[in-house]
Amino acid sequence: MSLKSILAKPFAKSIAAKTYKESSNAVKIQYKLLKKLIKQAQHTKFGKDHHFSKINSYQDFKKHVPIRDYEALKTYVEKAVDGEADVLWKGKPLYFAKTSGTTSGAKYIPLTKQSMPTHISAAKNSLLLYINETQNTDFLNGKMIFLQGSPELDEKNGVKTGRLSGISAHYVPNYLTKNRMPSWETNCIDDWEKKIEAIVDETVHENMTLISGIPSWVQMYFEKLIERTGKKVGDIFPNFNLFVYGGVNYEPYRNKFENLIGRKVDTIELYPASEGFIAYQDSQTAKGMLLLTNNGIFYEFIPAEEFYNETPTRISLEDVELGVNYVIILNTNAGLWGYNIGDTIEFVSLNPHRIIVTGRIKHFISAFGEHVIGKEVEDAINSQTKGTSIRVNEFTVAPQISPSSGLPYHEWFIEFENKPDDLEKFSGAVDNALQQQNSYYFDLIDGKILRPLKVTIIKKGGFNKYMKSVGKLGGQNKVPRLSNDRKIADELSKYED
Repeated sequence: MSLKSILAKPFAKSIAAKTYKESSNAVKIQYKLLKKLIKQAQHTKFGKDHHFSKINSYQDFKKHVPIRDYEALKTYVEKAVDGEADVLWKGKPLYFAKTSGTTSGAKYIPLTKQSMPTHISAAKNSLLLYINETQNTDFLNGKMIFLQGSPELDEKNGVKTGRLSGISAHYVPNYLTKNRMPSWETNCIDDWEKKIEAIVDETVHENMTLISGIPSWVQMYFEKLIERTGKKVGDIFPNFNLFVYGGVNYEPYRNKFENLIGRKVDTIELYPASEGFIAYQDSQTAKGMLLLTNNGIFYEFIPAEEFYNETPTRISLEDVELGVNYVIILNTNAGLWGYNIGDTIEFVSLNPHRIIVTGRIKHFISAFGEHVIGKEVEDAINSQTKGTSIRVNEFTVAPQISPSSGLPYHEWFIEFENKPDDLEKFSGAVDNALQQQNSYYFDLIDGKILRPLKVTIIKKGGFNKYMKSVGKLGGQNKVPRLSNDRKIADELSKYED
């Protein structure tokens, strides 16, 4: 056992103790954090405009600070991007994390001297809590890879800008730099397909023990490895035992990954966003991810079904309930206030507070009033593939409102690695699983408003070709699970099998 492994266990134990002590006082810590955030930002332009000096309670805060998305906060962000200081947070940001906005083009999310360390410590602590629970430190002795965006940064008025994953690459601790892959040069390749080939070149003969990234792009890496060697990933990397992922639900990919690897490996789910590191999986046995309540973010929650109401319910952590689909709202030490990142979550535990990501508030299907969400379609398809030979590479769902004949329906575009023997039976089973979860959908099927779903098979590689055609192949890009229109569906139809 290496010195690194020996030292990691007591350190992991102390971090776990600290983390769970904080989680047992989460509500108190959250209110204390809110006061601290308000005090630190009261002399900023945003703080003055929203009377931070008069805020003495959460009720006061709600009166003065409305819920906003990026578009509504954009005038403040643009001042900071233009080089002004003390706009959303004291001083100037350290970085702007550049992300792809769906309606506003490029978005620039501020990262500050106070917020940047929270991203790094959360990623580190997720591994330490894994070590504390499992006592597994083997992955520390081999090579690690994170499939990410380029670490090359641009500059805007003296502030460096880039993808969050690329910015984070500058913060790899010294004790991990020798373990870290790929090389800086390879990481800077923009063309995703060329980058994957170069990563395979560099890693295929290494002792890879930890692999991390968004599942859809790690899948591409695994397939290239197998294509190159003719071996399963678990045979190429016999000591590979930990997969760290985020961005999408892993369950629809699990069967496929276990087949590519040739065995099961432990997994850790992360919930990082450019706006803040929100949660991570702290246990291999408990469901959900631990909400990070002392990590520079004061959280608010709005029941998703009320979100578009004129006066929706807006609550703090103190009043959340199990099983409710909430829109999560952030107030951060990077200067984001009442900020809607667009995600929906559900609490699966209140002691400690653990969550699952259920989807996107804008990514749902309610063309007929069914309000089907991401979690429901993922659970439906997973229930019919788990433990079978059916393997799904990728899928998305859209409504077909005006079919050439018959009733409207939900159209599922699925790229299979292994197709079901009986597609009609599979489609019916997935539809029944969705009906069992969503009573509105059940009523529409039962009332002959909709007919059961239709599966459209996409050729192998079709989703990647679609993503390439819209300039979103690789990196942190993801195919939405759900759309309420046919924009993605009509493009994917070009790759129908």
